Amino acid sequence: MPALTTTLRIGPYPVDPPVVLAPMAGITNVAFRRLCREYGAGLYVCEMITARAVVERDPKTRHMMAFDPTESPRSVQLYGVDPATMSEAVKIIIGEGLADHIDTNWGCPVAKVCRRGGGAALPYKRRLFANIIAATVAAAQPHGVPVTAKFRIGIDDEHHTYLDAGRIAEAEGAAAVALHARTAAQRYSGQADWTHIAALKQAVRTIPVLGNGDIFTAADAIAMMEKTGCDGVVVGRGCLGRPWLFGELQAAFRGEPLPPGPNLGEVARVLRRHAELLVEHDGPEKGIRDLRKHMAWYFMGFPVGSQLRRELAMVSTPAQLDDLLERLDPTVPFPATAEGPRGRQGSPGKVTLPYGWLDDPDDPSVPFAADLMHSGG
Repeated sequence: MPALTTTLRIGPYPVDPPVVLAPMAGITNVAFRRLCREYGAGLYVCEMITARAVVERDPKTRHMMAFDPTESPRSVQLYGVDPATMSEAVKIIIGEGLADHIDTNWGCPVAKVCRRGGGAALPYKRRLFANIIAATVAAAQPHGVPVTAKFRIGIDDEHHTYLDAGRIAEAEGAAAVALHARTAAQRYSGQADWTHIAALKQAVRTIPVLGNGDIFTAADAIAMMEKTGCDGVVVGRGCLGRPWLFGELQAAFRGEPLPPGPNLGEVARVLRRHAELLVEHDGPEKGIRDLRKHMAWYFMGFPVGSQLRRELAMVSTPAQLDDLLERLDPTVPFPATAEGPRGRQGSPGKVTLPYGWLDDPDDPSVPFAADLMHSGG
């Protein structure tokens, strides 16, 4: 495979290969990012935090913002609905030396968030969106900290917002934009429509455009860039239970042979390494409990057996994990059925919005109570 020549910079930071780990709530903590970084370079984004929680000095939020000493640049995704709160949060983050890059989230499709005007619903309010990006950039730019924006195609097929969002973010000083090529109504179902990434690339000319959606293999990433002309890719669900995907991506972008998929013994070793890093971050009880959600992803497609799968999903101590992993046959090769979609998918649904939300897209009013803790999109 020939190398794909591309140069991606997020503000002052080169990103080579042009690969970004998408922030995923409860997933992309310091342990998982360290594990992924051990396979390949790129930009690895901390799980999303809310601006309000930063301003309120929430201890749990501060713990979520932990970074490995070797992690550079340190990247945080920030969510908020109020320009003033976003500005204050950025000032705290930069003033306390907590991060080097601020991403902003406008892609959450969760019902309780969109119902209040947050997440993927907010870019419909063009003036409010512009005010938030402008305030965030104004707080970050004097310190050389780049601000980026990640959003979806829109609310649903009748209300696309991404072209306006891209142009607004560009005009207000964002260093890059990223498009998850689904609407909020799609959630994570169906297929991402990469043609919208190509359209955004044509609309936004002076800053990088990144593509997100249905990148489950290195070949998917190369195909997205070739088909859309985007400047880089954002990988989310495709790396769940397979942090080695970043090694495959690095090889693909450099035109090198892809490393073979790991056998079951190597998967067990990676899982044990993940456990070690989680325990280091959260302690043995919480760390091992957090690992449980990853079990099905790690063993997807492998003939592990239903009883052992159940026991792994209920593991509670590092010693118990070691005992269970010893029962695996380490020689089992990586199965073809381990490729393909993984993580949440679900089904599409109607997006519920605040009363009168669609009446005036130029209304700059801040939605009430829309900045509660939630998962990103």
